Amino acid sequence: MRNFLKALWADESGAAGAEYALILAIVAIGIAVAAGNLGTAISGSMQDAADCINQASGSSC
Repeated sequence: MRNFLKALWADESGAAGAEYALILAIVAIGIAVAAGNLGTAISGSMQDAADCINQASGSSC
């Protein structure tokens, strides 16, 4: 029993999987934040273009 516990304690095969999962979670959060910021930027640009098109005067935007 003691040898089994020592072997179990020394086994690091699951550590690599946990590290990959952590890296994947961090990358996924980064992608989500970037996508949100990109969506906000695109929305603002589209609103600016719509405001420019809807202007009654002939001035350039």
